[in-house]
Amino acid sequence: MKVGRVTLSDRASAGVYRDLSGPEIERVFRQAWNEECAFIARLLPDDRPAIADALRDLCDREACELVITTGGTGPAARDVTPEATRDVLEKELPGFGEAMRMRSFATVPTAILSRATAGVRGRTLILNLPGNPRAIGECLPPLVPAIREALRHLAGIS
Repeated sequence: MKVGRVTLSDRASAGVYRDLSGPEIERVFRQAWNEECAFIARLLPDDRPAIADALRDLCDREACELVITTGGTGPAARDVTPEATRDVLEKELPGFGEAMRMRSFATVPTAILSRATAGVRGRTLILNLPGNPRAIGECLPPLVPAIREALRHLAGIS
């Protein structure tokens, strides 16, 4: 399975600090998925057109079955990942974001500030995750059953 992972961060993309969230997606997903997968990584600044272009490329040209983003889901002016994601989606699946906010809220009350979403473009599931590596480890594993089911539907299996 091909998985795109996109880290959205002005500072990490400028080399101010190392991207920890993208590699954490790979680590957590590989552990939870238990099947072989190949990752295609992108590291971009918080720029809506660039994010939308990268998502289109990973879905349409690279034919990734799953694209996972990290970062840019908060309320700050530069946080535009949900908007860029919606620019390319054909169907939105807001339950993913709702589940992540519910899961995180019990321990991090500010988790409700996340605007993360998910949806479908063609045969690709796109999922926005928070930018914090710890939140990735908390939010991604519980979503795996729904990710599997969505991918089966997109492949025409279910």
